[in-house]
Amino acid sequence: MELTEADQKLVEAIAPGLPLVAEPYAAIGEQIGMDESEVIERIEKMIESGVIKRHGLVVRHHELGYRANAMCVWNIPDDKVDEMGRRFSAYDFVTLCYQRPRRLPDWPYTLFCMIHGKERESVLQQVDVLAKECGLEDVERAVLFSGRRFKQRGARYAMKEAQ
Repeated sequence: MELTEADQKLVEAIAPGLPLVAEPYAAIGEQIGMDESEVIERIEKMIESGVIKRHGLVVRHHELGYRANAMCVWNIPDDKVDEMGRRFSAYDFVTLCYQRPRRLPDWPYTLFCMIHGKERESVLQQVDVLAKECGLEDVERAVLFSGRRFKQRGARYAMKEAQ
């Protein structure tokens, strides 16, 4: 899908998040000179074409009581990373899952997943569930709990070309 100037304005308008009003698409439309139905239609087309992969919300988990947040890193064999990534991603309690390269000799981990919980023990139990149900009890791993949050927000994208 080739983005029109109007589409680019729309992406720029929704990137920071929708306004917290009863009719957010109408408010966005008013901001960029479209009516509500056109805003919704253009967003739907961008989702259908894959320009927008996901249209959702960023939950500020700390404010909801989720204070035991951990990145769990796994030393998965290279030939199993794709399979384990798909398996981990199927668990509702895994909120992020991605592959990163090893940095040997100090950092052998290849698969990363984020788990948010209200208590450390529940997060550790979920890590154990992953290990047991995916046959990874003997795989080297580390659970890195968050200490202090400095920033949390959704992704931002610059639509204008660099000058």
